[in-house]
Amino acid sequence: MIERNIEKALYASRWLLAPLYLGLSLGLLLLGIKFFQEVLHAMPGIFQATETDLVLLILSLVDMSLVGGLLVMVMLSGYENFVSAIDIDDGQEKLSWLGKLDSGSLKQKVAASIVAISSIHLLKIFMDAHNIDNEKLKWYVIIHMTFVISALGMTLADRMNQRH
Repeated sequence: MIERNIEKALYASRWLLAPLYLGLSLGLLLLGIKFFQEVLHAMPGIFQATETDLVLLILSLVDMSLVGGLLVMVMLSGYENFVSAIDIDDGQEKLSWLGKLDSGSLKQKVAASIVAISSIHLLKIFMDAHNIDNEKLKWYVIIHMTFVISALGMTLADRMNQRH
């Protein structure tokens, strides 16, 4: 009796995650506002901007888009994996990956997204490398490589676990 009630309470506690996923959607809204603020900020000076400045702006926008996609993936997959299945009415568009990402796959997607985001940041830094101290550049590369190695390690560990 006591064990059963504890198990029911623990299982019901998964709903405590729902507000966190809803909070991520607010983060997505804030990111969207920042995205368009950057676009509007760049518009008046677009004809005076150098090619490098334009590329850096576009890389920043791509970076924000990747973070937004990561947020959507974590919100929807996390909710579906840990809280409840998302019911999509027949005839409504459904994302092809929805319901197919388990927590291991989600972890790999997050790691790959972090590596992609880090790559964009590193590219932005390299485009302005003449203004950055070599010691800082070295640390940026080390941090990026740490992300890459971590993502590869997680992928390898998941593959090893799938075999067993």
